[in-house]
Amino acid sequence: MISKIAVIGFGNIAKAIITPLFDKNLLNPKDVYCLVNTKKSLENIRKSYKYDINIFQSNSKGSEIIWDCKVKLLSVKPQQLKNIIELDNNNDNLLVSILAGVSLEKLIKRFPNHKCIRVVTNIPITIGKGLTGISWGDEITEDQKKLIRRLFENSSKIYEFPEDLLDIFLALTSSGPAIIALIIEALSDGGLSGGLQKKLSEELVMEMLLGTVNLIRETNLTTAELKNMVTSPGGTTISALRVLENRGLRSALIEAVVSASNRSKEFR
Repeated sequence: MISKIAVIGFGNIAKAIITPLFDKNLLNPKDVYCLVNTKKSLENIRKSYKYDINIFQSNSKGSEIIWDCKVKLLSVKPQQLKNIIELDNNNDNLLVSILAGVSLEKLIKRFPNHKCIRVVTNIPITIGKGLTGISWGDEITEDQKKLIRRLFENSSKIYEFPEDLLDIFLALTSSGPAIIALIIEALSDGGLSGGLQKKLSEELVMEMLLGTVNLIRETNLTTAELKNMVTSPGGTTISALRVLENRGLRSALIEAVVSASNRSKEFR
């Protein structure tokens, strides 16, 4: 079982990380100490969250206890980081940040008495299908790495990277769902234009995407091989692909990922 953890901020992503640990009895709710910014947030969590955790409002009496925890999960909004004041002088404790674009260098300056770890994860973590990238700060022991892997492995697939690759990981996996949602919406609007009901068109697009991904995975086809399988001379598919190439879809998608990665670097 994982030892007690402090959670600084308790939004959807933090809940998605912590809740599976409770569900699988890997963590006792009484060993979680959560800090939130407002009284309203505190009351909402107490009312709606299915587990009884220790929860405090920032700067309230007793909230200092979070700094006694050996592991802190930092999940506030990046602009709220300046409001978090370190009260811990045990430099073997861990601070795990899931703040987008906040570098290890910034974290270490803000929390000099902690060993810092930077994590990037994505929204499918809320259904246990996340992708999580981890960059380790200095002097993290192998036992500490195992502990942090256990923290995320129940809700996501884990990848470990040098920090300079986290920005492109973020662009592909964290911004990617919005790009895919836009593609689903556009394709389903194409079906709507052809006379299908919107709901049915969306369902067909999503089933097609799932089937295509599974086909590629299960047959080890390359994307180029799959494209060639369904593209016949003078047929419907080559007609559709010609339009997409003429409109620059491939280039637009590449540039979208590069732009998201560059924007992430600007936050460092």
